[in-house]
Amino acid sequence: MADLASERSNQSGSAPILVASNRGPVSFISEDDGTLTLRRGGGGLVSGLSAIDDPSAVWVCAALSEADRQAARQAPDGRLDLAGHDVGGQAVRMLDIDPGTFARAYNGVANSTLWFVHHLLYDTPTTPNFDDRFRREWESYTAYNAAFAEALAAEAAPGAAVLVQDYHLSLAPALLRALRPDLRIGHFSHTPWAPPEYYRLLPDDVAAAVLTGILGADRAGFLTRRWALAFADCCESVLGAEVDREALTVTHDGRTTALGVHALGADADFLRERAHRADVDARLAALREAVGERSTVVRVDRTELSKNIVRGLLAYRHLLRTRPEWQDRVVHIAFAYPSRHDLPEYREYTAAVQRIAHEINDEFGTATWQPLILHVNDDFPRSLAAYRLADVALVNPIRDGMNLVAKEIPVVSDGGCALVLSREAGAFAELAEDAITVNPYDVIATADALHAALTMPAAERADRTKRLAAAATALPPQQWFLDQLAAL
Repeated sequence: MADLASERSNQSGSAPILVASNRGPVSFISEDDGTLTLRRGGGGLVSGLSAIDDPSAVWVCAALSEADRQAARQAPDGRLDLAGHDVGGQAVRMLDIDPGTFARAYNGVANSTLWFVHHLLYDTPTTPNFDDRFRREWESYTAYNAAFAEALAAEAAPGAAVLVQDYHLSLAPALLRALRPDLRIGHFSHTPWAPPEYYRLLPDDVAAAVLTGILGADRAGFLTRRWALAFADCCESVLGAEVDREALTVTHDGRTTALGVHALGADADFLRERAHRADVDARLAALREAVGERSTVVRVDRTELSKNIVRGLLAYRHLLRTRPEWQDRVVHIAFAYPSRHDLPEYREYTAAVQRIAHEINDEFGTATWQPLILHVNDDFPRSLAAYRLADVALVNPIRDGMNLVAKEIPVVSDGGCALVLSREAGAFAELAEDAITVNPYDVIATADALHAALTMPAAERADRTKRLAAAATALPPQQWFLDQLAAL
């Protein structure tokens, strides 16, 4: 094994900067005639990578669909740019990982285990069950991470900087270091990190492997200091690592990994420009017609278990039941977009969201007032229209690495909005001073917070919104990415 690692470490590509993530900047769909159509992605990572002006930089990602796998197979070593695809001026290597291996790694471990652990989502009397099936999934997760490590090792120039993204690739830094010890490796966690007593739900060997995998990096990044310290606590508890909480370092097995905190912010220029295009204006007009002169409470989320949509709806119902003065004076606009419907827990959760929404409209609706407008189909222009219309933004996750919606709405809001924010959102660290804080499990307190937000004087709301927008855009995606690169 050592000989293999030594041999591979002498082989190198030409990329001085590399990014690795499960989802890449592009995806493909197969047309009826068999041709492939490329679609560009969005989000903070895509915006961040655009800050690199080096055409030799490479983004390594996984093929997520059969059309993606077909495109990857048709490209030399999966290099989409070398196959003539317009991938935005950067090189992209898409990995054609066996579909079964990918599904077990992605759904079985990443989304059904690590995500559940870090967001504290398990119903512990019945789950998790780490049995033979899980062990097969874990083998696939290891193989999936190894495929990324080998691709990165092949593409990286000597001494290159590699930024590995998120919980899907927690093993990749250590695997890559074994192949290419010359590289500068960073890992960034976009999720929260579980406290040790919860993290240790994982099998002991798996808990250790995830931590040592990330500690293979020179630097491990987190969205808040709270999550960085939780990671350090787990390293100390599980591995017996030496932790310096002031310097933010973890030393284990003769190596020291620095911990960094980078609070990803909203892309103000993009959001403000995009929010005033014609398609958004049209959707805004439709929403205004539906709402009339009433106040609005807006939430935009995926139907993700951690987003706490159900308790938000229950809080709105409690508001209408206990403060009847709000009946016919407020509309709750709730956009709950589908998420992970291949997992039964998510299908059941989406059904619960829809059921409670119907109950609210049945209980309070009149011929001229629909108290709740729910959409479960994704529509980005409509989301931006709701952002602009919001008098109150409800962001009440039970746990969230950051939550960009809490940052985006104040940036886009036309008239200023009051932010009702869970103390368990990563964004709380930056926005708490000008938000109305809620315990996400307390339905009655959340209803009270909605009342306080709806009755906030317009001048105060406008002032708070300005301060929220300034805090929300302090570290836009491009600078967020460049800061991590500079730290390596």
